[in-house]
This record gives sequence, C-alpha cells and structure tokens, in this order.
Amino acid sequence: MNLQLRPALVSFIALSAITGLAYPFVITGFSKVLFPRKAAGSLILADGKVIGSELIGQSFTSPKDFWGRPSATVDANGKPLPYNGANSGGSNQAPSNPDLKKAVEERIAALRAADPGATGPVPVDLVTTSASGLDPHISPAAAAYQVHRVAKARGLDEAKVRDLVATHTEGPQFGLLGDAHVNVLKLNRDLDRIK
Repeated sequence: MNLQLRPALVSFIALSAITGLAYPFVITGFSKVLFPRKAAGSLILADGKVIGSELIGQSFTSPKDFWGRPSATVDANGKPLPYNGANSGGSNQAPSNPDLKKAVEERIAALRAADPGATGPVPVDLVTTSASGLDPHISPAAAAYQVHRVAKARGLDEAKVRDLVATHTEGPQFGLLGDAHVNVLKLNRDLDRIK
C-alpha cells in the first residue's frame, strides 16, 4: 500500500503545482506582456476612472441612453441584480414558460411607452436575456430602433445619432464569427461627449 501511496501523493503535489500555480502564472505573464489591455479586463476609462468593461453590460434606463439587452442575473440571495459579473447566468426559461412571455410583454410595453413613435417590430435582443446575462452588445437593429428616442431626449439630429451608431457597429469577429453588434457602453459614452 505504501508503495502506491507515495508516488500518487508526489504526482498529485507535482501536478497541482504545475497546473494550479506555474501554468496560470506563466499564461497571465504572457497575457500581460502581449495583450495588456485585455489581460486587465478590457476596462473603459473616463477621466482616469474605470467606468466599466467592454465585456460586461451595464444597466442604462435613461431615455437619453441606448438600452442594452436585459439581464437575468441575480445577487447571492436570488434577488435581481442586472449585469452581476459575480453571478452570471440566464433565466433558463423555456419559450413555453408563461413568466417569459409576461417578461417579454412588459419589456415591449416599456419600450413602446418610452418612445410611442417607434411603431416597428421590437428587435428580439431588446426583450430577451442572453445566456450569461452580461451581454454588453446589442444588434444594429436594436440600436436603430432606439435612435428616435435617444435623439429626441438629447435634442440631437436623428441622422447624427444614426451615424454614431454606424460608427460603433462592429462586424463579425474575424469576418466570420457571430453577427454585427454595437457596444452599448462605448456608444453611450460617445453620446455623452457630444451632448
């Protein structure tokens, strides 16, 4: 028995040190050298202060701002806490769930109330949550749906706001992966610089 236990413990300790300590330190070191901004969390700064990350959405509710995709994340007690990076997760509600239908209807009503002039179909990403609950992006269609409300609330020309959305529209990653998208925090930040 001792002949088997000693090599097993030595292997366990050696592999734990390699995979649990050495490997993470080496990879983190390379990341900080090769991709310092990304290794630090892709943080967005304003006046030297961190205002968010490109990778995690934020809750915007003012009519002057573009609104992101709804978040179903919760706090440690299970109470809703949008875009909670410490407790990522979706609602896990099936399309047949009446609670999902009710939530979508309430979100559509809120969007219609915020901008009664927007009569077109509401883009699905403005009324449904993502699997992570942290999605920082919306589709170009979701941004276009909000242009009238944002322009009116800020007293800006719609064409100027539409051009800003176009500037912030990013194509699929490597031209192949995913769909075109707009980072809501970056877009709202640039809007604040204008007015």
